Amino acid sequence: MDSLQKFILFTFILFASLTDFGFDCSIVNGPANATVLVGSEARFNCTVFKGWRIIIWTLNTNPVLSASNVGGAIITIDRFTQQNYTSGDEFTSELIIHNVQQNDSGKIECSIQTTDPNSYAFLSVQVNGSLFIKNHNLTVRKNETVDIVCEALGWAPAPNMTWMINNSSVDKSRYVTNHSQGSNDLHNEVSTLTLTPMANETLTCLADIEALPEPQNSTVTLIVQDFLAENGKQEDSTRTRTIILAVTLSIGFLLLIIIIFIIIYCCLKNKESTYQKELRKVSTKKTNDGDVKTGRSSGSENSGYIPEDSVYSEQIPRVTPPSPRASNFYHPEQELEVSSTSEVPYEVQRKRPPPRRPIDYSVNPRKIRNVTLV
Repeated sequence: MDSLQKFILFTFILFASLTDFGFDCSIVNGPANATVLVGSEARFNCTVFKGWRIIIWTLNTNPVLSASNVGGAIITIDRFTQQNYTSGDEFTSELIIHNVQQNDSGKIECSIQTTDPNSYAFLSVQVNGSLFIKNHNLTVRKNETVDIVCEALGWAPAPNMTWMINNSSVDKSRYVTNHSQGSNDLHNEVSTLTLTPMANETLTCLADIEALPEPQNSTVTLIVQDFLAENGKQEDSTRTRTIILAVTLSIGFLLLIIIIFIIIYCCLKNKESTYQKELRKVSTKKTNDGDVKTGRSSGSENSGYIPEDSVYSEQIPRVTPPSPRASNFYHPEQELEVSSTSEVPYEVQRKRPPPRRPIDYSVNPRKIRNVTLV
């Protein structure tokens, strides 16, 4: 709807300007060709002599902006704006295209709607792509031929690729460039440089298009190793690896021996501990058995027993025990009489020391020591 209103307004101004007496004005300076990068700005100037009524800008015959000396600028597309400059009898309209796109390329035309021919120019929108050197291994031997590959991807138009070695241009016969078509009307270039370096060199790949103020570049350093020095380094590296391996194996073997000794020591210690435990068990068992047997054989002493007086023991006549044959004729009536303690005065009995047990058995078997077995 807005576009329709702008178109109606633009048509009205156009017809209004045709009815005025301004057909004798002319274009002093028309726009000039421009080449810009995509995403940047493009500017075009159109200078007319005094007496002008309307200026119309078109891109590929499509009106994009108009300027009237009465109503000012009429913007049809937001990306297209205008700036005005006045110098004496001359008026300049500058068309500015913001965020230029690749499809903006084409014919830019300035018209004042008179018998004077229109003035036009061409807009070229270019795309600055990527550039890089593919080689990952940039270390070579002396006098060894190597190919260095540089890729330029996503350019419009196809870039011009060149090489430099140590900031000096390389002859085109030393490299080959191949072109391929990419997507969205973009171009890819692959350039291969062949050289046989004698020493370290700095290589620079360049890609250039018209819109670039300076060529885009990618730089790498090629390192050249001497064959003898390389062999020496390899031998040193091999020797170092051998020493490290020998030390590692020695340490591992030593650790293995230590671990074995620790295991053997722990096993022996466990066996000795087990043997000592068994000995303690056997000793404890024997001690317990001996205590039980001793308790059974010895019994307990009767604290109520009073030993017989030694005086009485002396008065008891010693009789040799009868032989087994005589024992058959032994009778209780034949027991010998033993003097009684009643014949000793009571005072003497109190002052006497504790009686002792006679060593020899008396004739009277009834006076014996009582022992209680537990």
